[in-house]
Amino acid sequence: MIIESCCTSLSEALAAQGRGADRIELCVDLSVGGLTPPTALVEGVAGSLSIPVNVLIRPSEYFVCGEADLQQMLADIEHCKSAGAAGIVTGVLKQDGTIDIAAMRRLIDAAHPLPVTFHRAFDVCSEDPFGALEKIVKLGCKRLLTSGMAPDAWTGKELIAELVRRAEGRIIIMPGCGIHPGNLKALAAITLAREFHGTRLP
Repeated sequence: MIIESCCTSLSEALAAQGRGADRIELCVDLSVGGLTPPTALVEGVAGSLSIPVNVLIRPSEYFVCGEADLQQMLADIEHCKSAGAAGIVTGVLKQDGTIDIAAMRRLIDAAHPLPVTFHRAFDVCSEDPFGALEKIVKLGCKRLLTSGMAPDAWTGKELIAELVRRAEGRIIIMPGCGIHPGNLKALAAITLAREFHGTRLP
């Protein structure tokens, strides 16, 4: 079981590593679901930890991005790569709520060779979840962070389990949102997921 701890500061990241986290997702402003952290914070965390640090690339609370937003995201990815990030976490939707394939290709190309996690924009997209999954797989994303299109991962556990089954090892399905030590083992048993994300993990 791999635990990714969502952190917003160096002190949080160091504490999570000390508790046994396998990886950090670094962001700021969790009140809006997380935004891109400053480059100085990425440098500080990546330079201080011995575990991988994936960085959220999300310039605003919205999942729909215009060209100016995309240019900012591309620049942020370059900064994160030079700052020592191990991976990129991002996701973009079109105005109609479908996955923005063209924008995602640009972001993934910019992130190369770092792996990309498609984040919880998936949970609010307007597409059939399994069709959306296939698009994300085809894009080449390393993993999908999802609550199963529900308010939290426990509520969405049945969809998460089906996503894991349909992924067939082509992409890592990583449940996130509302996961804590009290429900982690049960969620793992039900979904058969092997990577988990949370602010209260480990």
